[in-house]
Amino acid sequence: MYTNAAAVLSKPGRRTIPWNLVRSSLLRNRGWIGGQWVDAISEKTYVVSNPAYQEPIAEVPDMDARDAEIACDKARLSQHSWMVRTAKERSVLLRRWHDLMVKYQRELSDIVTLETGKPLVESKGEVAYASAYVEWFAEEGKRVYGDVVPTTSRDKRILITKRPAGVAALITPWNFPIAMLARKAAAALAAGCSVVVKPSEETPFTALAMAELSHRAGIPPGVFNVITCSRDSVHGVGEALVNDTNLSVVSFTGSTAVGKCLMAECAKTVKRMSMELGGNAPLIVFKSADVDKAVLSTLKAKFRNSGQACISPNRILVHRSIHDQFVEKLAQAVHRQLKLGYGFDEGDNLGPLINSKAVEKVRRHVADGVEKGGKVVVGGKIDPTLGDNFFLPTVLVNCDTSMLFNHEETFGPLAAIIKFDTEDEAVEIANSTEYGLIAYIFSEDIRQVTRVSETMDTGIVVVNEGIPTTEVAPFGGVKQSGFGREGSKYGIEDYLDVKYVCIGDLW
Repeated sequence: MYTNAAAVLSKPGRRTIPWNLVRSSLLRNRGWIGGQWVDAISEKTYVVSNPAYQEPIAEVPDMDARDAEIACDKARLSQHSWMVRTAKERSVLLRRWHDLMVKYQRELSDIVTLETGKPLVESKGEVAYASAYVEWFAEEGKRVYGDVVPTTSRDKRILITKRPAGVAALITPWNFPIAMLARKAAAALAAGCSVVVKPSEETPFTALAMAELSHRAGIPPGVFNVITCSRDSVHGVGEALVNDTNLSVVSFTGSTAVGKCLMAECAKTVKRMSMELGGNAPLIVFKSADVDKAVLSTLKAKFRNSGQACISPNRILVHRSIHDQFVEKLAQAVHRQLKLGYGFDEGDNLGPLINSKAVEKVRRHVADGVEKGGKVVVGGKIDPTLGDNFFLPTVLVNCDTSMLFNHEETFGPLAAIIKFDTEDEAVEIANSTEYGLIAYIFSEDIRQVTRVSETMDTGIVVVNEGIPTTEVAPFGGVKQSGFGREGSKYGIEDYLDVKYVCIGDLW
C-alpha cells in the first residue's frame, strides 16, 4: 500500500507523515468497478503524494478510456435494478452509508488531511458536511413528486411523473474531495441513478474510501463506481465518459475552462449537464458594517482551506471611511489567529497549497499587485520553515481593478483589498466579471442590503456571514460560474427527467 514508505521514514532530520494515523481499512489503492477492487487494464499506476510533507502516499491505478468504458457498462447494467427499487429502499441504503460515514468520521478525516494537506480540524468539518448531504438526500429521494394536470377533454387524463435520468458521471475536484462527491452522489443515487465517479488525480483516496463504505452499506455492485487516473490520462478518460452512450448525465465541479471543453463534448450526444465552475467572488464591506464581525467573517471566508475554494472572496471591497480600520484589524487577526502547519499537528488551522502550480499562481498575483502599486501588509511569500507549498496568508492593500486578481481566480490565501466610495461603485466593480457564483455583503442598513442583494449577478448572496454552505440550501452560480444546483430540494432535479403520460379513451 505505502509506496517507498520505509525509505521516506528513514530519512534523518525531516518531518514525515504520521502513518499510524492513517493505517485504515478505508485507505484503498485500487479502482472500484462493478463491486470489485480492480487494477487498470494497462496495469499502469501513478504515485499520489501529500502536499504538506511532499512525500508519497501510495500508487493507484492510472486508468484509461478502456477502464472508463467498463465502468460505464457496469453502471448501465445496474441502472434498471436500481431505478425500480422504491424510494424507501434506496433511502435505507443511503442512510446506512451516512451512518457509516459518521462512525468512521475520524478515519475519513485522516484520509482527507493525508491527501489534501488541510488541517485535521477542517477535514473533520468537511466529513460532517459531506455526511449531512447523504442524510438529506436519503430523505429527499422519498419526496420526488409528480402532478395530475386537469384536461380539456373528459376522456383523457394527464399525469406528470419524474423518473431517473440514467447513469451519471460525477467528476469531482481536489479541494473538498469528500463533500463534493457526497453532494453529487447522494442526489444521484437517491434519484435512482447509478454513478461513475472520477475524482481528481490529486485526491483519489477519499473517493475510494467512500466506495468501501458504500459496499459495507449494501449499495449493489455497479451502482457506485470509482475510476482513478493521472493527469496525463485525464483527458482520455474524460473524453470516454462524456462520449459514452450509456451515460445520460455529467456533473462537473472544476475550472470554467475545463467545463467549457466538457460542454462541447457532451453536445455530441446531448447529455444533461450540471456545472459548478470558477468564481471571482466579491466581498463588500459598507460603511455601516460592524467592522469586527466583517473582519471575523472575512477571515473565515477568505482563508478557509488556504483560500482554495470556489466561494473564497477574491476581491474585497471596503468603504474608504472604514478602510484603514478594517485593514489593521484583518492584519492583526491573520497574524494572531491563523497557524500554518502540516495538518495533523494540534492547533493547525491553515495548510499548504495543493501543489507548486498553485503556489506559483498566488506568487504571480502578489507580484503583479505590488508591481502596480499594491502594498503587502502581511505575508506575501512562502513560509521557508515549512516547505515549498506553504504560502503565508497575505493581505494586500492599495489595490485596483487593473490587477490580475480582479480578472483571475487566485485560489490561494491572498486577501486583496480595494477602496470604494459609493454603493454604485462597489456594485459595478462586484459585477464586472464573467463569473457569478457568490457575493458577500456586510452592512447594518437593511435597505442597502436589500438593494445590493437584488443587484448582485450571482447565484448566491451572503449577508453578514462568512460560511454560508449547508445541505438545505441550493448551491450554484450563473454566467460562467455554471448552471444547475446542488443540495436542497433542488439538487435532486439534475438527475430526474419529467415524463408526461396521457391516458385516453376513458369514457
